[in-house]
Amino acid sequence: MDRRDKHNYYLDIAQTVLERGTCLRRNYGSIIVKNDEIISTGYTGAPRGRKNCMDMGYCRRASLKVPRGERYELCRSVHSEANAIISASRKDMIGATLYLVGRDMEKGELVPDASSCAMCKRMIINAGIEKVIIRNTKDTYTEVPVSLWIENDDSLEDIKGY
Repeated sequence: MDRRDKHNYYLDIAQTVLERGTCLRRNYGSIIVKNDEIISTGYTGAPRGRKNCMDMGYCRRASLKVPRGERYELCRSVHSEANAIISASRKDMIGATLYLVGRDMEKGELVPDASSCAMCKRMIINAGIEKVIIRNTKDTYTEVPVSLWIENDDSLEDIKGY
């Protein structure tokens, strides 16, 4: 029997974590790992004590037909990356790896070209996380050095003249 490689092992755990998510559109699971130890986990869901989309039976962004990647301020959920960061100590996150898996809830399939949103990227950078590994398929993934997000500052893309 072949042993599962380490990245897919952690991605499998992140995929299990996303099962706790409460979003009707897309659920994500994140785990932060350092020195082969899981530091924290997070999934997509409403802030503690607030009703989530599953409980309400609808998604506000879906009702308004908001495209993927836009108008996150309308979403009731805290993203999985943010929830994992909130649950960890910064000293433990410096140099760590964040594993991310997303599932499209309507199709039941992995989210193609999954990536962290602009706000989560900023939190990941400030947390000191070194790389993000994103599941593409059951056995394939993309490894993103966080330094690329620092060098290629997407927050400047909409500013004209720079």
